[in-house]
Amino acid sequence: MTPSEEICAIALARLPHVSLSAKAQMVLRLGGAAKVFDARHHLRDALPDASDRVVEAVATMEIYLPRAEEEMAWAEEKGVQVLPITSVGYPCRLRECTDAPVVLFYQGNASLNASRIVSIIGTRHPSDYGRDVVQQFVHELSVVCPDALVVSGLAYGIDVAAHRAAVAEGMKTVGVLAHGLDDLYPRAHVQTARDMTNNGGLLTEFITHTRADKVNFVRRNRIVAGISDAVLVIESAVKGGSLITANMAQSYGREVFAVPGRITDHASMGCNNLIRSNVAAIYTSADHFVEAMGWDESQRKRAAQSQLFPELNATEQRIIDALANNNCSTEQISHAIGESLSATCLALFNLESLNLVRSLPGGLYRLSVKATCS
Repeated sequence: MTPSEEICAIALARLPHVSLSAKAQMVLRLGGAAKVFDARHHLRDALPDASDRVVEAVATMEIYLPRAEEEMAWAEEKGVQVLPITSVGYPCRLRECTDAPVVLFYQGNASLNASRIVSIIGTRHPSDYGRDVVQQFVHELSVVCPDALVVSGLAYGIDVAAHRAAVAEGMKTVGVLAHGLDDLYPRAHVQTARDMTNNGGLLTEFITHTRADKVNFVRRNRIVAGISDAVLVIESAVKGGSLITANMAQSYGREVFAVPGRITDHASMGCNNLIRSNVAAIYTSADHFVEAMGWDESQRKRAAQSQLFPELNATEQRIIDALANNNCSTEQISHAIGESLSATCLALFNLESLNLVRSLPGGLYRLSVKATCS
């Protein structure tokens, strides 16, 4: 009997000598990790272009099942959600990244597919200026977009400041970890992590007993970048993990913003370089950030209250109505309007041609300025 999708995904994630992107593409092309397991002895029949290394590795999947079963049992006991890449609860924005994890472990109550997600990152040694910017941004964002999800890495400095500011403002916040959920690094943030699981959560791709090694932080950073609509860098030296995350975010098609600083300030040199090299847009205020992201609530509400575009067909009008209050993915729109994905995609194409709908990073759509002003 084929093991569950969750157990197969955990086993597949542990396969050595197979790249993250190869694992993700196998699962998505075959329709699930369990399908990969079923095809383990004849993988090339299902995937003719699979390399010899991948074929040989997948043939050994059974070896990793016992450890996967242990992990699944632990997760069930602790109330941890196991999210294969094909599951509904898996972050849809992250799924679009070529090197997305084939499985995630999540403990919390926030939706990882919130309509608005921003990752806040920065140095582990912030100045008073950096801390003030975190507090100001999160406070202002909580006023104009209280449903936004704040994501960071629960590290020292800007990361934990962002999480604590979100908790204080009553916003949901998720910390992405570089180790399993059976431990927490750094230990100094245990209480903050507990507060977050009550109003957000903790997320990782790593199984229990995984140490917080340096290489895991780099892997963690791609999740911080890929799960969000935008990344805001608040203070960074010339080199550091925040710059790696910012560049990853740009490669994924995410919006990147950076807080400028004085040219003599060591902690601002990385941000200034991101702006100078056009990797990041300059950040000046939460209002400008919200405007740039198309998250202006009042504009969308005005659009919903008006009788829009009588020339549109019924499907197109329902899409306009569905986008009146939220940015949505194709799947979310399809579910909301009760149409197939193919019909939804065709209608979205027509609306984009009319400049009434705009596509955003992360596979989301929003009403265009033309639509909100009509």
